[in-house]
Amino acid sequence: MNWGLRLTFLLALPASVGLAALAEPVIATLFNYGAFGAEATRNATLPLMAYSAGLIGIILVKTLTPAFYARQDVKTPVRIAVGTLVAVQLMNLALVPTMGVAGLALSIGLGACLNAICLFVMLRKRDIFVPQPGWFLFFLRLAIAVAIMGGITWYAASLVSWTGPKVDGLLRAGMLALIVGGSAIAYFAALFAMGFRLRDFKRMGAKA
Repeated sequence: MNWGLRLTFLLALPASVGLAALAEPVIATLFNYGAFGAEATRNATLPLMAYSAGLIGIILVKTLTPAFYARQDVKTPVRIAVGTLVAVQLMNLALVPTMGVAGLALSIGLGACLNAICLFVMLRKRDIFVPQPGWFLFFLRLAIAVAIMGGITWYAASLVSWTGPKVDGLLRAGMLALIVGGSAIAYFAALFAMGFRLRDFKRMGAKA
């Protein structure tokens, strides 16, 4: 569980931040052609940014739920899922009228995070999951690395006119690939500079 959760945060958190920062470049690269113009691209950007907020929650649910199944407990995850469904519908009533389709995406993402939080609380309450030492330092390093990566990603994306009429698809894809690759290098370089080593992570996982 400790290994799985750390791996989830290590990969999903920067992916979520990167997806939010690159929402417009991704939409423009995939769809900004023909009748799907600049305005449509901008309209589709906000829902993707809102959905990215729930990416970490969606993956955490996949990591936490098997802990209940391993103990032959199917009822608890189902009950939490039903409660989350109700919460999502209530959030839809509050967010969709003001944010439109972006509100729908945001409520789904927040619902996934709520689901993950409830699963985690139940695992801790029943002493099924006991965190190993080092979580604070892990989150501190991760937060700094993600902040560096997010800043670089956002700045690099802002230098390009993604919806310009003279920017063809191959050029967009190439620039997007360069930004993603550069951001990934910056992220792992920051972790390495702060003392993160893959062998240490594997050793920690073997003990979990």
